[in-house]
Amino acid sequence: MKTIMAMFEHVHWANLRILEIMKTIEEQKHEAKLLFSHILLAEEVWIRRINGGDSSPQAIWNELSVEECCKLVERNKQHFSELLAVLTEEDAERIIHYKNSTGTAFTTSIRDILTHVALHGQYHRGQINRSLRQGGREPINVDFIMYIR
Repeated sequence: MKTIMAMFEHVHWANLRILEIMKTIEEQKHEAKLLFSHILLAEEVWIRRINGGDSSPQAIWNELSVEECCKLVERNKQHFSELLAVLTEEDAERIIHYKNSTGTAFTTSIRDILTHVALHGQYHRGQINRSLRQGGREPINVDFIMYIR
């Protein structure tokens, strides 16, 4: 659980770093904004699933405003912190039953979901950095080792 907790502290740190660059992008539509919105919306979906809520109808590919991203970064941080504060090793192995956005049913352990959420966000942050570089901007270093240092 210590590793997962560290991963989620990194998730929040990385989200805050990306959020800062999102505030400087003036274009209404931008690939980086869409990808960042997707990260945050997916985090929200997964915490809803872990908590037993229905997430199947929620869109996860909508572009949010910077203000909406700010709120969701903090709300997701709060929800994951609350979960991790009480999650035991035994709880982490509990199986969650849920449906994806197309209605297909799946079962996954909380531990595997949490690992996925952290890795999923990092994957898309890499895509955000590629988009930033292609647009002439300097990528944001969100590597875990930079967080640890």
